[in-house]
Amino acid sequence: MPAITEQDLNKQIAAGAFGPLYLLSGDEKLTLKRAARKLIEKSSGEGFPEFNRGIFTNDSDIEGILAAVEALPFMAEHKCAAVSDFDPESKSSEDLERLLSLMEDLPDTATLVFWYPTLDIPAKRSQKWKKFLDAAGKAGHTVDFPRLGSADLRRLIKKETERQGCELTPKSWEKLFGYVGSDLHTLRSEAEKLCAYALGQDLSEITPDMVDELTPKSTETTVFIMVRALTSGRYEEAYRQLDLLFYRGDEPIAILGAMAASYIDMYRVKAALESGLTGAAPAEYAPEYKGRGSFRLQNAERSSKKLTLPGLRKCLDLLLEADLSLKGSRLEPRLVLEGLISRLLLAVQP
Repeated sequence: MPAITEQDLNKQIAAGAFGPLYLLSGDEKLTLKRAARKLIEKSSGEGFPEFNRGIFTNDSDIEGILAAVEALPFMAEHKCAAVSDFDPESKSSEDLERLLSLMEDLPDTATLVFWYPTLDIPAKRSQKWKKFLDAAGKAGHTVDFPRLGSADLRRLIKKETERQGCELTPKSWEKLFGYVGSDLHTLRSEAEKLCAYALGQDLSEITPDMVDELTPKSTETTVFIMVRALTSGRYEEAYRQLDLLFYRGDEPIAILGAMAASYIDMYRVKAALESGLTGAAPAEYAPEYKGRGSFRLQNAERSSKKLTLPGLRKCLDLLLEADLSLKGSRLEPRLVLEGLISRLLLAVQP
C-alpha cells in the first residue's frame, strides 16, 4: 500500500475506514503521539477496550502480539493491536519471521499499529529493519511526521494561545521561536506559561518583553545574542552575555561550538550572496539546516551584512585556535573565550 500523509490518516480515522496495518514514524513526536492515540482508540471501537485494544511495547512477547491480532473482536466488528517503538534488530530471526508472516496475511477484523513515540528509525538500516519496513509498506500504510516548519508551528501555537484567550503577536512569535527552537512540545509548554502570565496580569496579548523575561534561553540562543552583539561592535553586551553563560555553568566547549556554528552560518550565507545566490542557498546542501534552517540563515544574513568574507575567514581561524587552546592548553577556559571575543571584534573591523 502507498505511504499516506497525516491528513490522509485523519480522513481514514474520521470515516472509520481502517487499513490492516499502519506504521507511524518521524521527527515530530508530539503530533505523531496524538495521531497514534486517536488511531488506536478509534480502530478498537467504543465498547470493551480491555478486550479489543491490545497495547504492547518493544519488550512485549511476540506471541502476545500475534495472539492479539489473530483473536476475534469481543462483541465488536473491529479491534486494534498497537506496538510502540518496535525494534526488529532486538528480535530473534525466528520471532521476526513469525511476525512478518502474520503481516503478509492480516485478518480483516484487526488493525496492527506500529508507532514510534521515542525511537527513531535508523537512516542506515540492517537487514532486519529493511525486511520489517518492506513488509509494513506492503501490508499497510506508512505515515511520516516530519519536523514542522516555522509557518506551520506558528499556526499551531497561535491556535493554542487563542484557545486560552491570548494573542501571540508576530514579533512575540519570532522571539519565542528564536529562543526555544522548533520543538513543538517545548513551544506549547512555553506558550502556555506565557498565556498564564499574561492573563494573570489582566492582559490578552503576549508581548515581546514577556517572552524576553520569561522564556529560558538555551546555550545556542544566548551565544547567538552574544555573536550578534559582536558583529554589531557592541563589546559590552558581548561580554555581558559571556558572563551570563559562565554564571549558568554552561560548558566552555559548548559555548565555543555554538559560536563556531553562528560564524559558519554567516560565512556560508555571505559566500552564497557573493556568488549570486540567495542567503537560503546553504539549506540545499547542508543537513544541519533541517527544521529551523531558514530561521538560522535569515539571522546569519542580518548579522553578516557589515562583514566581509576575508573578515569571516579570520574569525573562523580564531575559533579554531580557541578550540585547540581549550582542548590542549592549561589556560583558564574563561580567559580563552574572553580573549577570543576581543580578537573577533578586531577581526571584523574595516
